[in-house]
Amino acid sequence: MAERPEDLNLPNAVITRIIKEALPDGVNVSKEARRAISQAASVFVLYTTSCANNFALKAKRKTLNAGDVLAAMEEMEFERFMEPLREALEVFKKGQKGKKEVSEQKRKDKDKKTDSENDKSREEEEEERMEEEPEAENEVEDEEVEN
Repeated sequence: MAERPEDLNLPNAVITRIIKEALPDGVNVSKEARRAISQAASVFVLYTTSCANNFALKAKRKTLNAGDVLAAMEEMEFERFMEPLREALEVFKKGQKGKKEVSEQKRKDKDKKTDSENDKSREEEEEERMEEEPEAENEVEDEEVEN
């Protein structure tokens, strides 16, 4: 767990970026207001996590999942955020699926490249052996002639 209460706060850079994205250009937010927003967001996240954890414990799980968070939001009476949260979750899942497919394709391409390189090196080794064998036969013939 956190050693100090400040450790539970969200990073200031993240809060500042979220605030800037939410407000129109040219609007300034004081340092105290950013700090208050940061603390409120941290309390909200902690409370939501605690509620979601209760749902996970009832289901005899130690890992929170999206369903737990959605149930917690409903229990906390934040129903108006449910639909945007579901939409954001779907976008996230699609993005993750796309990333997984891309990494899987890269892995397959890498395996194919490695296999083709191994095949080429085997072919080269065989060619070298073929070239060396006639020379070895010539040496044996030369020795027989000398004897």
